Amino acid sequence: MTASDDERLARVALGAVAEPGRVALLDAVTDLGAVLVRDRLLEDRVVGPRLAAVDGARELEVAARSGLRFVVPGDEEWPTGIDDLARAGSVQERGGAPLGLWVRGPLRLDRLDGSVAVVGSRSATTYGADLARDLAADIASSGRVVVSGAAFGIDQAAHRGAISAGEPTVAVLACGADRVYPEQHRDLIEHIASTGAVVSETVPGGAPMRVRFLSRNRLIAAMTGGTVVVEAALRSGALNTTNWASRLNRVVMGTPGPVTSAASSGVHELVRSGAATLVTSGAEVLEVLGAAGEHLLTVPRGRDRARDALTEPQRVVLDAVPVARGATSSSIARLAGVSPERAHVTLLELEVRSMVECAEDGWRLAALALE
Repeated sequence: MTASDDERLARVALGAVAEPGRVALLDAVTDLGAVLVRDRLLEDRVVGPRLAAVDGARELEVAARSGLRFVVPGDEEWPTGIDDLARAGSVQERGGAPLGLWVRGPLRLDRLDGSVAVVGSRSATTYGADLARDLAADIASSGRVVVSGAAFGIDQAAHRGAISAGEPTVAVLACGADRVYPEQHRDLIEHIASTGAVVSETVPGGAPMRVRFLSRNRLIAAMTGGTVVVEAALRSGALNTTNWASRLNRVVMGTPGPVTSAASSGVHELVRSGAATLVTSGAEVLEVLGAAGEHLLTVPRGRDRARDALTEPQRVVLDAVPVARGATSSSIARLAGVSPERAHVTLLELEVRSMVECAEDGWRLAALALE
């Protein structure tokens, strides 16, 4: 099924006159439909003339020549997770389900079911960028799409990680999907547009504005099944995305950094307060997001040692055996608090296990017992 032509054109027209994320307008469209909201606004003395001047059909034609398509609710490609924004309230006066999404690239948005957002600081450290790249590569290799914002730092590293795995990735922009921002990422964004998808709520040609980044963040959170934040200071914009993810009942995950690192202080606070699950690898992200019994990890533990196989009485005697100078079985028995007979038998058992050795001056620890 697809949306009706009139509904699509009404959404194009409303998007041309309204800033992305305007809650009152978007809630009205959700409740009443775009056609009715448009028709009522045409009667408004201020907005009406601007709205009437928008030729929706021509806007779609011009966009198509730039390789853009306009995906709206009712289209088969529509990512249904976006609809949850209609019930998620507002943050900093932005919210609501978008009128539609302008998309450039071959990846269909209905493939975003189970996708993962990887976001974080623009001023990433080498540690953070390397970690984000490795996480994204592992996530993408599992078949989940990696979504980020194409910004400097963690976003860039996440996209490159997915690309290095030979998988498509999605960049959600705060400007028109036909534009490139930041300009330094032109090659990256063009590659994403040729293999994955560049997505924006902002109309084609729209400039990147501070408030549009806040609107963009809610889309990243809504179209994904979980958000991983890699390096974020206490006032990082990436925390706005995790705020939206929490509101939408999505899984929030955070990667730890050095406790003295200001670049990770925001992530640490999320973990400390219980707002985020700590993850350290792509495998752990997949375990958190996987269905029951899927992507289960073996609990990590240190390597086994020869001492681990000993009984408690054997450990007591072994602890009484000296390292350098030999000792008699009687002196070892006194130190271990057991009878001389018991000590002698135990020492023979330990000798068989290559844990002790008997020299001319008595019993001493063997090399295996020192590991």
